[in-house]
Amino acid sequence: MSYAIIRNANYKKDNLAGLYKHNERKNTNYSNKDINKSKSNKNYSIKECSTTYTKAINQLMEKDNLKCRITSYTNVACEFIITSDKDFFESIGEEETKRYFQVAYDFVANYKNLGENNILSAKVHMDESSPHMHLVFVPVVHKLDKNSGKTISKIACSEYWKGQDSYRKLQDAFYQFIIDRGFDLERGKTSKVKHLSTEKLKQITNYENIKYEATNETIKPLETQNKELILAQNRELIKNTNKLKLQLSKAYKAIETVETLKRENTNLKCENEQLKKENHTLKNYIEKTFETFKILFNFPVEVFKNSINYLIQHLEK
Repeated sequence: MSYAIIRNANYKKDNLAGLYKHNERKNTNYSNKDINKSKSNKNYSIKECSTTYTKAINQLMEKDNLKCRITSYTNVACEFIITSDKDFFESIGEEETKRYFQVAYDFVANYKNLGENNILSAKVHMDESSPHMHLVFVPVVHKLDKNSGKTISKIACSEYWKGQDSYRKLQDAFYQFIIDRGFDLERGKTSKVKHLSTEKLKQITNYENIKYEATNETIKPLETQNKELILAQNRELIKNTNKLKLQLSKAYKAIETVETLKRENTNLKCENEQLKKENHTLKNYIEKTFETFKILFNFPVEVFKNSINYLIQHLEK
């Protein structure tokens, strides 16, 4: 049984040139020996890119006001490689093969509300061991801005593929879409299950060769100026980290001081409560002494209290 195969790869800006050259057949020589140049005239585009992928993304960002802070680490494009095995395509014939890729294209345009506008290129290769489509798109998501309350669109690969099961959901949806339109295929297995040998997968998708060309033609070593900038930023980061450590140390000491004061305050409260109890006991004792004096000597209590107060004041002077 044949499988409905869809595979994704994410690309940074520096890798787009090599990807563009391979997909659009702009190279003179190819590392993939399976490419039959005499059949390259049978390749066709469901959606053609009139310029390079990099320029197309820049134009799209300006036209649709897409938000994105692009760095050397930002994934700005995704590529679906969509195919099945050679036997499947031979069994359904040329017209159904074209319909298969058109149906796959329609699936991607509608998946996760992407929109056909964000598809840069959809190129079907017929000059390799098995027909397959390279569909390159910009992972645009639409979100509600909390400040303005308006919907904004931005390039966000991590949000487009949010969730550990995002690729499983992709395969589920793609498989259902394909079989609902009359193609007798099985669902492609998850990445954890190797349903095809490595060599067979290379023959079907040519993925390893694409990856080789994309990386080897475009990745360049850092320029000296960029190295100096990175080193300067690193020194500044270390300096700020050391400041933060110092502030953190002071904060810990302040916390210790506060805890010590809390403990001392608790102790003082306990001592104060004890003194209150002793003072109350002493007052009761004095009152009882006055009452006893009154009973024994039949002497007015107030007169006795005034005499005591006078004596205390005289002694203090």
